[in-house]
Amino acid sequence: MQTGDYRFRWFPSPTLTVVLALLWLLLNNSAHPGHIVLGTIFGIVIPWLTAPLSAPRPVVRKPGLALRYFLMLLKDIVICNVQVAKQVCGPLKALSPALVAVPLDLQDDLPITILASTISLTPGTVSADVSEDKQWLYVHVLHLESEEQTISDIKTRYEQPLKEIFGC
Repeated sequence: MQTGDYRFRWFPSPTLTVVLALLWLLLNNSAHPGHIVLGTIFGIVIPWLTAPLSAPRPVVRKPGLALRYFLMLLKDIVICNVQVAKQVCGPLKALSPALVAVPLDLQDDLPITILASTISLTPGTVSADVSEDKQWLYVHVLHLESEEQTISDIKTRYEQPLKEIFGC
């Protein structure tokens, strides 16, 4: 028996336990002791029964870096909005859209999803697909000047911090 194993913990998801208990009380519009007991039982039993169904998630190892990543992303969104506005308002013939295959160093689903979302949130780029073997992320770029530079920018600006944040 492992102590960290979800099957041997009374509260595999304490937050979910509290949320379910409160949700039960709100749905019944009552704080009667019987509802409190029943809501607490549901709050304990449901997460305990469903814990085997949840996939293990990577843990944020550096929350300070995660905050800095988020702030950098906000800044990039603003800057890219201005760049895309200039490109779209200019001659459309000057644009050279392309699909770029970015090799991935990340393997866990959550960091890959965050990377793909980050790319899609910054104007001018959209994550199109992840290969079945999780080795490639396909990105559509509105205006491609250099494929190597685009790949390098994505890997150093976004993927590398995510590797540090999640300890990959």
